[in-house]
Amino acid sequence: MSIKNGVLYIVATPIGNLGDISPRALETLSQVTLIAAEDTRHSRTLLRHFGVDARMLALHEHNEYQALEKVVDCLRQGNAVALISDAGTPAISDPGFALVRECHRQGITVSPIPGPSAAIAALSASGLATDSFVFEGFPSRNQGARRTQFQELGNETRTMLFYESSHRVQACLQDMADIFGVERPAVLARELTKLHETILHGTLGSLCEALQQDPMQSKGEFVLLVSGKPERQDEALGPEVERTLRILMQELPLKQAAALAARLTGEKKNRLYQHGLGLQAEK
Repeated sequence: MSIKNGVLYIVATPIGNLGDISPRALETLSQVTLIAAEDTRHSRTLLRHFGVDARMLALHEHNEYQALEKVVDCLRQGNAVALISDAGTPAISDPGFALVRECHRQGITVSPIPGPSAAIAALSASGLATDSFVFEGFPSRNQGARRTQFQELGNETRTMLFYESSHRVQACLQDMADIFGVERPAVLARELTKLHETILHGTLGSLCEALQQDPMQSKGEFVLLVSGKPERQDEALGPEVERTLRILMQELPLKQAAALAARLTGEKKNRLYQHGLGLQAEK
């Protein structure tokens, strides 16, 4: 692949396992004039592992607005530049948004080189509804602001995804349990694609207990996934609707069964999917 001059490439890098980097990402990184990296020390180790030797510039949350001027100047001179973060896809709860916005403002082409994202990796393995979800990034470090954020999400029916650090994961889970309810289905995904990868399924209450009983589960990097509030949870499904869903679930995966049942009955697909999860849990 031949890269184009004057283009900013948004390059996803592994979130853990180095084997997850794509050939296209490596080829791009080996050809650009400059690599803007969230942490040059961390990224240099990755690049050295793959034999990539390129000029690097630190671009992180503390210097993003100053560093982006240097990146834009480099692009304006006709050079190709790659943006990478410590791990995963840049600008997804990582530095990069301001640079990308400025490039668009100045008419500079921005091209994504897709790859790993911890949020999507966790969602795909969570077992929670994937047909509709919302990514909330890192909750506030301040408990009062964090609880307010969760309260504002109290009626959210989509699966909710959050990032959290080891320093606050227990407090964050407890706040979620207090506000969303201890029985709300949830998943804790820790150290994805790394040696100590762990994906815990349960309720917010059970996940709080798991972390209290095993301090090792509080170490690492986390994606927290919380099931959305069931729609019209005070109303039971009609008997014919539930019968249709049960029959379809015997022949089809739940997602397909819920979608087909929604077409046949007029009921909302997400509600049928959530109800189907409950039926599966009863078995």
